[in-house]
Amino acid sequence: MSARDAVLVPARALHDEVAAGTGDLVLLDVRWALGVTDGHEQYLAGHLPGAVFVDLETELAAPPSPERGRHPLPDLADLEAAARRWGVRAGSRVVAYDVVGATSAARVWWLLRWAGLADVRLLDGGLGAWTGAGFALEQGEVVPVPGDVVLSEGELLTLTPDDAAHLASSGAGLLLDARAGERFRGEVEPVDPRAGHVPGAVSAPTVQNLGPDGRFLGEDALRERFEALGVRADGEQHVGVYCGSGVTAAHEVAALATLGVDAALYAGSWSQWSNDETRPVATGA
Repeated sequence: MSARDAVLVPARALHDEVAAGTGDLVLLDVRWALGVTDGHEQYLAGHLPGAVFVDLETELAAPPSPERGRHPLPDLADLEAAARRWGVRAGSRVVAYDVVGATSAARVWWLLRWAGLADVRLLDGGLGAWTGAGFALEQGEVVPVPGDVVLSEGELLTLTPDDAAHLASSGAGLLLDARAGERFRGEVEPVDPRAGHVPGAVSAPTVQNLGPDGRFLGEDALRERFEALGVRADGEQHVGVYCGSGVTAAHEVAALATLGVDAALYAGSWSQWSNDETRPVATGA
């Protein structure tokens, strides 16, 4: 299996897996975006057959705080309990999707991979790719038989604030900022206390990993994008990613993973950094 196939699944291939009816496939619907509050209602109105709704705010994050950020990583026991509610068992194949190009679904992809689940993928193009291919949706709540998965912490790389500072400023690697360019430059800041970016970080908006159809760019285009940002093709480099609160940065980690690059996630991201007055802030391009 290629690195890309281990991260992404096209709608038609997923449809074939669903039609096969094997009991080890778990579909997770992550309807979330900044400022969106009706994700569950959207899910109830239409979702992939058998898909379980995942609440990002309560199931994929610990309570927010200035010290840890807006979406801290959940405690492992809480994540395991949530995964069991979703029906995840030992050996389950998990596919997550959303309606925003996997920029929210990537959070559950990252968390489950971080917690030791080997087979977790993203539906490339999300709900739009599924319906665009002519495949049916179903309505209402799905309550699966509880699973028995046992999770373990630390399978993917993470960064502390000090790690992120070192990576950005020491020449030891590369720190990518996955937020919109105007937030990186400090022109606007809609949610966090200070505008700007981690000094030495490189602006790499995660939405630029996607084409107009919401699917990930092809392998060659993604490789060219990241090489232009400074990601070395030889893989002999430490790469870290942050965003506003650790959600869309997971999407950039996933995009890099399709190229075989193992990037670390700074989970606290700008929401943690900007709340610490001892941390310097840079602005501009």
